[in-house]
Amino acid sequence: MMKRILVPIGARERSETIVPVVAALAQSAGSTVRLLRVFPIPERVVGPQGRTVAYADQEMARLTAAGLADLRRVEAQLAAAPVERVVRFGEPVEEILLEAESFDADLIALAASGHGRLRGALRPGVAERVARKASVPALLLRG
Repeated sequence: MMKRILVPIGARERSETIVPVVAALAQSAGSTVRLLRVFPIPERVVGPQGRTVAYADQEMARLTAAGLADLRRVEAQLAAAPVERVVRFGEPVEEILLEAESFDADLIALAASGHGRLRGALRPGVAERVARKASVPALLLRG
């Protein structure tokens, strides 16, 4: 049974195409859904005159707030299921797999790029790499 579904949501709108599928799965199985947004680790922001405009921790706080707000918008599509929102920093594949382990996910649901199988085999995207490395089943929706 899928009681915990991890749904990584990227900056691109196509990553949200998996949400209606997850909503149906979560509703039928009584699952908890954890929405995840991964950002690269920020560095300090330097202005045109070489002065620091924002330090890395300030930039992380700003990105966390923006990521949680974006995930709140996605959460509205999952009204029937309990939803948690998480923001992480680092390399996307690694952070998704770490969050799946931390959450004790039963399923990782991702939207994958609509590129052909040959390109996917030669240059796999985040979704394909997560599916290959995950210790739990991964549901890929090609778009």
